Amino acid sequence: MATLRELKGRIASVASSEKITGAMKMISSAKMHKAEQGLRRLLPFRRQIEGIISNLLSADAQFVSPLLESREVKRMAIVVFGSDDGLCGAYNINIFKALVARVAELRAELGDNIAIDLYPVGRKMVKATDKWAKADGNIRVRLLDGVDTKTSGEGVHVFVDHLTRSFTAGDIDRVDLLYMSFKSVSRQRLTAEQLLPVVQSTFQANDVDTASFRPYLFEPDATSIFTTVLPMFLLSVMQEVFTENRASEQAARVMAMQSANDNAKKLLEQLRLEFNKLRQQSITSELLDILGGQIR
Repeated sequence: MATLRELKGRIASVASSEKITGAMKMISSAKMHKAEQGLRRLLPFRRQIEGIISNLLSADAQFVSPLLESREVKRMAIVVFGSDDGLCGAYNINIFKALVARVAELRAELGDNIAIDLYPVGRKMVKATDKWAKADGNIRVRLLDGVDTKTSGEGVHVFVDHLTRSFTAGDIDRVDLLYMSFKSVSRQRLTAEQLLPVVQSTFQANDVDTASFRPYLFEPDATSIFTTVLPMFLLSVMQEVFTENRASEQAARVMAMQSANDNAKKLLEQLRLEFNKLRQQSITSELLDILGGQIR
């Protein structure tokens, strides 16, 4: 049985852990809300671009762009988003399991010999994919300097340029994204979507109100506008995915810290109850010893 001193030490340790997890939850919550605000700022920009492209697609014009070119897939890239830091529960494990399942699906669809370039974003995802890729001859991990979960602005632009150049040069035939889509602090949805080649159904599926379109006169011509706006659309998608990943990571960390905090509180209550019982037993024993000495 633990002594009073041992229990007192354990209580102090658990109480300290409770304070730490509570503080970390507050920090993660603040970071999550910041990422949420970033998503709200990005949404009008993306909707505007989608509206412009949908207007162009509804016009009587033929559009040709290397970003629309669909070809036989011999080598493809998968950008998989995880976290740089831990303490976010099963966040990275769930994404990695989904990645393994996704690769199996793609091989069933496109053939077992398809070559895959993995672009893991986040140190935890890099570590998870490295050993797996080394054991598979058709998978290689590609890392770009300056690309991590905190990348934004110019870094995202450089990353998108790298992917589009690789696609247009024919080095890769398709680019997919795998990430956690942020819905709320308690709900994130694993999402797999195709980035390149761009498919027209992407704009038709994103709730663009085609009924509100008005006739447009295009200056310069519609094709020039289309080829200019399409890369902007890809950039907006990637910026949104990076931001959603940050929000989802922090939401997962909030839930993990909440669970740890709840467990610490429960353990603290049990330890305090055990401490009080042991102290009461000690006091009762001392009183009996005193009474026994007086009777003698």
